[in-house]
Amino acid sequence: MMLYRRFGKTELQLPVFTLGGMRFVEGWTGPHEVVPDETVQNVFEVAQYALDAGINHFETARDYGRSERAYGKIWPQLKKPSETKSQLRERIIFTTKIAPLPTYDKMRAAIDDSLERLQIDVIDNFDIHGINNEEKYERTFQKNGCLKAVEDAMKEGLIKHLGFSTHGDLALILKLIDTDVFESLNLHYYYFFQRNLPAVQRAAEKDMGVFIISPNDKGGQLFNPSEKLIRLTAPLSPMNFNDRFCLSHPEIHTLSLGANHPDQIDSHLSSLSADMEDDGKTNSLFDQIKNRVDQSAVTFQKQGKQYCTVCHECLPCPESINIPEVLRFRNMWKAYDMQTFVSYRYNMLEAHSDWFPGQYAHKCTECGDCLPRCPEKLPIPQFLLETHHKFYDPQKKQ
Repeated sequence: MMLYRRFGKTELQLPVFTLGGMRFVEGWTGPHEVVPDETVQNVFEVAQYALDAGINHFETARDYGRSERAYGKIWPQLKKPSETKSQLRERIIFTTKIAPLPTYDKMRAAIDDSLERLQIDVIDNFDIHGINNEEKYERTFQKNGCLKAVEDAMKEGLIKHLGFSTHGDLALILKLIDTDVFESLNLHYYYFFQRNLPAVQRAAEKDMGVFIISPNDKGGQLFNPSEKLIRLTAPLSPMNFNDRFCLSHPEIHTLSLGANHPDQIDSHLSSLSADMEDDGKTNSLFDQIKNRVDQSAVTFQKQGKQYCTVCHECLPCPESINIPEVLRFRNMWKAYDMQTFVSYRYNMLEAHSDWFPGQYAHKCTECGDCLPRCPEKLPIPQFLLETHHKFYDPQKKQ
């Protein structure tokens, strides 16, 4: 049975799982204005399965290839035999996201276009997408700019609720929360990346909705786990473990599932059972597994001058190396044998700018700036180069 949580001050009742619209079949290839029949059929099958399971929150973004157009084509077909289109629309909650565009007129035109693509009259929940750095922060809050366009659309009844999504650093996320402009936020937080916990907690203090991005992919490619992680989380799967970890926080309201097949939804529905209540409480099984997973990191930590606590004191790096991320990847490799994920994620550096910033670790000049700032006294340059030589693959470079 699906669980629902109040999405902060929006008062929306969201399922704890959201159907993310980024990974549908053929969602990105070719001209995005044309939605192939294969994509329409795929989106319909997945959305129908999700809705039947109680997942009535559909999430997308203007920059997700064909996603908005595909949703717009299929959602009217999801109604029950005795249901009108308007009754169906009342059951479905749509979130879409648009990046902070440079002018009022461009933002307003994009909002109108997203409404047309989705074939809806009002966006239930709207995120300014990817406020990842100070430049995008300033663009968002520029006088009479994109935020004003969003606010005017809200006054006209075209948008009900306003949030933001971010891949930015913790300080920026806290700054955005403290503007008191937004009702919700969309961010990274999961077992293998707990850096943003203070942002989750601050959002709760302000009664904001909290939506977790990519808990299964960026959260560790948990659909393709290492044998060691499978053993550690048994009898739960690594994905079920991470679902339960996230939802054990009552401050978190929904997790994105980027499914492109109904089976991928089933693998998460199995996380919900009688022992996990709406307030996030679980029985002793989850606690026992979490202790076991924690202990693997503790064992690695006890080896001495090996484990990075990801405190970020090593930054800034003169060579713009994202030192904490590289050392976090090293932790995952050494403590959990998550080499597949580390290879995938490490090779995304130098490709996505503010979405995933940082230079490859071999650009370390061993200047030593970071060494006196490290509380653990780690040999950071050595670990950076070790990780790069282990995982850099020019064939995988994104």
